[in-house]
Amino acid sequence: MKLYIKNMVCGRCEMAVKSELEKLNIPILSLKLGEATLSRNLETNEKLALEKNLNTLGFELLDDKISKTIERIKNLIIDLVHYQNEKLKINLSTYLAEDLKQDYSSLSNLFSETEGTTIEQYFITQKIERAKELLIYNELTLSQIAFDLNYSNVSHLSNQFKKVTGFTPSNFKKQKIVERNQIDLL
Repeated sequence: MKLYIKNMVCGRCEMAVKSELEKLNIPILSLKLGEATLSRNLETNEKLALEKNLNTLGFELLDDKISKTIERIKNLIIDLVHYQNEKLKINLSTYLAEDLKQDYSSLSNLFSETEGTTIEQYFITQKIERAKELLIYNELTLSQIAFDLNYSNVSHLSNQFKKVTGFTPSNFKKQKIVERNQIDLL
């Protein structure tokens, strides 16, 4: 049985969900962003208890197909941008279509109608959040960040960064702005 979980966007989220499943003695086969695979179906009382515990932590079990698809798109993009830099050089539409086994234009339309933004804009927003994180850490040059996030050049990153944040990357860094958005709220 697969469970789809909203707002599960990082390794700590995975640990929190795993902990809740273990507390309820629910056997886990695998766990990844937004998804838990169980070795059996849940009893009604188990599902209700799990829902309650997860809601307390800011997570939500998803039941309908549209919500599951939207959450899967978001989690694939988050994973790609924040945890799998080497894969950023692949074509996003192909990546999503292959993983979700659906036509990209259908996914794009569904995402736009449901979220009020495009998949591409969501992807850019995630990349800018990652760039902000890397700028705050101050371990990489802007050129290295642009390369890691698969921008064609520093200018392209700088233009998108300013468009999204209102600051150039260097102004952002100079002002020591640590104002970052939570990934699950983007």
